[in-house]
Amino acid sequence: MNLDRTGLPPAFHSDFDPAQAVALARKTFEIEAAAVAGLGARVGPEFAAAVEAGLRCSGRVVVMGMGKSGHIGRKIAATLASTGTPAMFVHPAEASHGDLGMITAADIVLAISNSGESEELAAILPTLRRLQVVVIALTGGLHSALARHADIVLDSSVSQEACPLNLAPTASTTAQLAMGDALAVALLDARGFKPEDFARSHPGGALGRKLLTHVSDVMRSGDAVPRVPAEASLSELMREMSAKGLGASAIVDADRRVIGIFTDGDLRRLIEKGADLRSICAADVMHPNPRTLLASALAVDAVAMMEQHRITSVLVVDLDGQLQGALNTNDLMRAKVI
Repeated sequence: MNLDRTGLPPAFHSDFDPAQAVALARKTFEIEAAAVAGLGARVGPEFAAAVEAGLRCSGRVVVMGMGKSGHIGRKIAATLASTGTPAMFVHPAEASHGDLGMITAADIVLAISNSGESEELAAILPTLRRLQVVVIALTGGLHSALARHADIVLDSSVSQEACPLNLAPTASTTAQLAMGDALAVALLDARGFKPEDFARSHPGGALGRKLLTHVSDVMRSGDAVPRVPAEASLSELMREMSAKGLGASAIVDADRRVIGIFTDGDLRRLIEKGADLRSICAADVMHPNPRTLLASALAVDAVAMMEQHRITSVLVVDLDGQLQGALNTNDLMRAKVI
């Protein structure tokens, strides 16, 4: 068999028309954008009722759907859960074989079906009614079995699929996803959900690290913190800085209160000035009243302070000004805060 440069038989794509592929892509975007835009005119009291049901729910939002609607349902459940509304996905077919036990009267069900005639969903609707579970239908079939049995109906109908055969779920699933996102966003807003709440459900992400990491989590403490008394000689100060590797040292009084700081940059400037380094003590060269942070501050606050004042190290103190720790930009980078 002869193969062309792609490694495929020539007949496999001999009729391929690049211009047609691009035209179909643009047509798909056009159809799906229109499907989403059309939802706006159909969002009204029913949508508000669905949001209120979510707010009143003391259990979880149980999302259900078959086929492509099921894939969309899993994403909607994940979005709800990550934005303050406890949610999970239950497969309708599995529900008929025992998984209905996951659903309690405290839950609400978000059932997704474009036609509204999914046999697997229809089979469990009577049981859901007996449980007195609130059922929200997300469907394009406004006169379907699902719509008739639902307490609230969200209209996700589309005039056509993006599929040239008008068969494969494309525009309809895009509309379902957009409606689910709208529901999650409305619930997020109604709950007063804040960035720090989002971070708590995303501790492994960049936002989680920024909003959940405190100075105490990344600072150096104990013997790792460079410090010398005010009367220490410059050589003692330099040895302490070299040993601790922070690029700076705190100058403290007898009660461990921070009274100053000395950095590598300060040392370089002293040398450039030709100062007599043998006769200098820490009190002579320190920057008094340095900028400090509390251990309870967010690590991003340390980043902001360093950027604003163009410094690379900051000391950490308690409310009495006693030295508790120190950190520099390398510590923040290791913690992936910056």
